[in-house]
Amino acid sequence: MKLFYCDEFVLPLPPQHRFPMEKYRLLRERLRLSGEFLDDDFQTPPAATFAELTRAHAPDYVLRVEQGELSAQEIRVIGFPWSPEMVERSKRSSGATLAACRVALNEGAAANLAGGTHHAFYDRGEGYCVFNDAAIAARTLVAEAIVARVLIVDCDVHQGNGTAAILRGDEHIFTFSIHGANNFPFRKELSNLDIELADGTNDMTYEQALARGLHQSFAANQPQLVIYLAGADPFEDDKLGKLKLTKQGLMRRDEMVFEYCLARNVPIAIAMAGGYARNIYDTVEIHTNTVIAAHKIYG
Repeated sequence: MKLFYCDEFVLPLPPQHRFPMEKYRLLRERLRLSGEFLDDDFQTPPAATFAELTRAHAPDYVLRVEQGELSAQEIRVIGFPWSPEMVERSKRSSGATLAACRVALNEGAAANLAGGTHHAFYDRGEGYCVFNDAAIAARTLVAEAIVARVLIVDCDVHQGNGTAAILRGDEHIFTFSIHGANNFPFRKELSNLDIELADGTNDMTYEQALARGLHQSFAANQPQLVIYLAGADPFEDDKLGKLKLTKQGLMRRDEMVFEYCLARNVPIAIAMAGGYARNIYDTVEIHTNTVIAAHKIYG
């Protein structure tokens, strides 16, 4: 299974932002040490092109990001400072999800070891998200007539508000977000299907809700490709989540999504999305479990 990574593109960040970014490097290291993958399985993705980025974003916004012309307020909303490295990494992360989609369509599954930047809107970034990788990938593949129907399954604890807004009314792409009702973003957008969960939701309740959401989404869209945002932040000890899923529950969540797609012969591209556990190694373990589960199911 091909794994696309961009953690080698290091951002010059202030200390308060370095800790959560470390998970990407640690994830790749842990996967390399797992013995499950060959060296050739790890690949540096191409950067998303201007044409690909503007499938989902305003050309003016993309140009202002590239040229460092965002306002101070726009940068504050994104959450970390502008730099050439930030631009390159954001393009590479979007390129990684698109590359994972292309490989998945031929091989069944592939993963971006970053991505899931679902808070980026058409003309602005938000919540550590500059470009919306899932929307870019889905729109690009549809525009190239490679697929006609894409399903985005977003299991990050936060609603995929940017994804919902960008893709609203797009008959080719169905957005399904299962997330905490009382968490960021506090002004929710309208996905094709939103399942909102109460604080403290446990493994069993989550599993039942996810099963319902997958059934409804597949029935509505009959996808030819799934893009799966496998957030680690529904974890019970996540600093920014309010749900109570265990590591075992999150593993079962992943297996449900993979098995559902495999049973219907639908390829899947995986992005990591959020994860902010009090112990960073819990987040890394959850992401690792996601990737290894996909590898074992899809071979």
